[in-house]
Amino acid sequence: MTVAQQPEALTFECETGNYHTFCPISCVAWLYQKIEDSFFLVIGTKTCGYFLQNAMGVMIFAEPRYAMAELEEGDISAQLNDYEELTRLCEQIKRDRNPSVIVWIGTCTTEIIKMDLEGLAPKLEAEIGIPIVVARANGLDYAFTQGEDTVLAAMANRCPSQAPIAETEKQERNAIQKLLHFGKKKEEVVQEESNYVDHPPLVLFGSLPDPVVTQLTLELKKQGIKVSGWLPAKRFTELPVIEEGYYVAGVNPFLSRTATTLMRRRKCKLISAPFPIGPDGTRAWVEKICSVFGITPQGLEEREAQIWENLEDYVKLIRGKSVFFMGDNLLEISLARFLVRCGMTVPEIGIPYMDKRYQAAELALLEKTCEEMGVPLPKIVEKPDNYNQVQRIYELKPDLVITGMSHANPLEARGINTKWSVEFTFAQIHGFGNARDVLELVTRPLRRNNNLKDLGWDKLVKEEAKI
Repeated sequence: MTVAQQPEALTFECETGNYHTFCPISCVAWLYQKIEDSFFLVIGTKTCGYFLQNAMGVMIFAEPRYAMAELEEGDISAQLNDYEELTRLCEQIKRDRNPSVIVWIGTCTTEIIKMDLEGLAPKLEAEIGIPIVVARANGLDYAFTQGEDTVLAAMANRCPSQAPIAETEKQERNAIQKLLHFGKKKEEVVQEESNYVDHPPLVLFGSLPDPVVTQLTLELKKQGIKVSGWLPAKRFTELPVIEEGYYVAGVNPFLSRTATTLMRRRKCKLISAPFPIGPDGTRAWVEKICSVFGITPQGLEEREAQIWENLEDYVKLIRGKSVFFMGDNLLEISLARFLVRCGMTVPEIGIPYMDKRYQAAELALLEKTCEEMGVPLPKIVEKPDNYNQVQRIYELKPDLVITGMSHANPLEARGINTKWSVEFTFAQIHGFGNARDVLELVTRPLRRNNNLKDLGWDKLVKEEAKI
């Protein structure tokens, strides 16, 4: 009899499944809220319009700053003049909203009919006097979160390449510092500024809600690290200055295109760190940035221990249980690593697309975490075939499956606990303070089942589920 050897390294497989994920134009849902002086114009067919209505219909009462330019048969057969039509729409947007930037979101149709948005934009920009950023966030991408990646890569090219000289412009660009110094006297601000270590400028990229931006900025400030700016900024006019040699670090695993643009086009140095999701990831993210700048991190171990202590009531619900990722939003590796640290086992991580260079630090931390927790390494399956995955789920019988919305109800009907992966995209999951929110989402189906059991409904549900 031989003892089965555990794999010593992560194994990667690639199947030939479809991408069961939202369309990347859905990035408009969170980006128009983040960039407050923007207007997003999605250029596509009625199908794109229906999708936006369904995905964001609830926001219609909030007067959202996005619109749909619907292509008719005449536009698609190139009988109409694209430039005239877009000029008319953009002039109307300027008249009604007067944004600081208009973002054109190209869709599958504009790709297929080879509509030259990049060629039209500079001419129209000069005519109406408002910057026009072109981003092709279409369904040819692997995952819907990559829509943000495309928009941020386009915006990275619009960041100023020289530090502002005028004092007023300097103040406008440093919106984060202004927020941190709010209500403080000049002497206090000078005293605070002297607490920072002398290091090269650092710009962080990734769209996060303002409270999370403040939290992560303050975490780095505690280590004496000053964040020069965020991409995207709250306002387009506050985009950070990016000069050659600046350091950049990402906060989301799906921003590989933005990282590449910042390195190749803007000649920045990328800090390859795990992503600040969960207390372990946040600590590793801060430590890596500190190590690049030659700073010894202070108090991170105690901070992480304190957060784990606060999470114990949630962690005990999932410790020893298994979770299976079907693959949807490219956050899978980071979430799996955090859940392994919580005591779960992960037999398989499905992921639509894997950029091994950009996620190298995260993969290394996943491997290290599995080793430290004494659990088998997960199998990583790129572009998974969902039929095969469902068969594997039947065999493995995991306690929880994190899946796209299309498969959640069919799995639930067969007695399998599920959680929508899209909820992790829209929830605040970054930083030390938000680790509880991640576990709130993960444990919800398990807590619901426990409540049903207390009511004596568990047998009824399971009997009904035998299909």
